[in-house]
Amino acid sequence: MPTSHSPTRWYLIQTKPRQEARAQEHLQRQHFECYRPLATEKRTNKGEEELFPGYLFIRMNQVHDNWYPIRSTRGVARIVTFGGHPIPVQDHLIEQIRQRLLAPRPKAVFTQGEHVRVTAGGFCDVEAIFLTVDGNERAVILLNLLQRQQKVVLPLSSLSPMQARA
Repeated sequence: MPTSHSPTRWYLIQTKPRQEARAQEHLQRQHFECYRPLATEKRTNKGEEELFPGYLFIRMNQVHDNWYPIRSTRGVARIVTFGGHPIPVQDHLIEQIRQRLLAPRPKAVFTQGEHVRVTAGGFCDVEAIFLTVDGNERAVILLNLLQRQQKVVLPLSSLSPMQARA
């Protein structure tokens, strides 16, 4: 007699506020495979922050695994559903998240308050003040526009340090 084979897939779990680690720990104790993407950021004291606060991924077989214990697991708020049914997250999306988190992060080329020059785009050759990075490839700068300072987000690659004047 043929058996129906249903592959394991990733699903999304919503956790209770700030309980992602607790939910992951208790789900893993029940032998569920979980993935909680963490990003290393300088702005937190712990050195890591949730990439998706309030959520984690769980790998399950929709037909053969028992979903009931998940709802009563400490830290878990609910299984994310659409139309009352859990919808799988595509494996390639999980793999892309993992690869991006493993990719080397660009080192901070500029420090906050440093004077920079815009080298591309509509603000080319304009002086600005570097504020911060916004993601891996963007920078927030402060420009003087119409006698007012305005925050502008530009590609990090379109900035260069100001050359010291002789």
